[in-house]
Amino acid sequence: MWHARISEAVRELAFEPTLPFEEALDRFYAPDYEHRNDGEVLDRAGFAAMVAGMRDQIASGTVTVLDELRAGSTYAERHVYDVTMKDGSRLHRELYVFATCAPDGRFRSISETGFDR
Repeated sequence: MWHARISEAVRELAFEPTLPFEEALDRFYAPDYEHRNDGEVLDRAGFAAMVAGMRDQIASGTVTVLDELRAGSTYAERHVYDVTMKDGSRLHRELYVFATCAPDGRFRSISETGFDR
């Protein structure tokens, strides 16, 4: 069975898109998806709007997986991303991601936190 990986979702949605945005969103995120980032909660529509806004600002980016674990429908990944924005600024951040997956392997919920490096 296929299982979504955060690093693949980040690459597809923000750094190296090969699919139309809505198709990529549907590939990785269940219809009832909920996203939590440092206490802020977004439903799937709010998450999609946030990612689409960021995608328009990103010139290039990489994601490097440091740790990844899966146990049944529970998933965790620690990764570092390095992003160059179209205005020339850079983001270099380490993230800790904890997720639950739907039966079809897509993400149902993600909670993340991180820090700038």
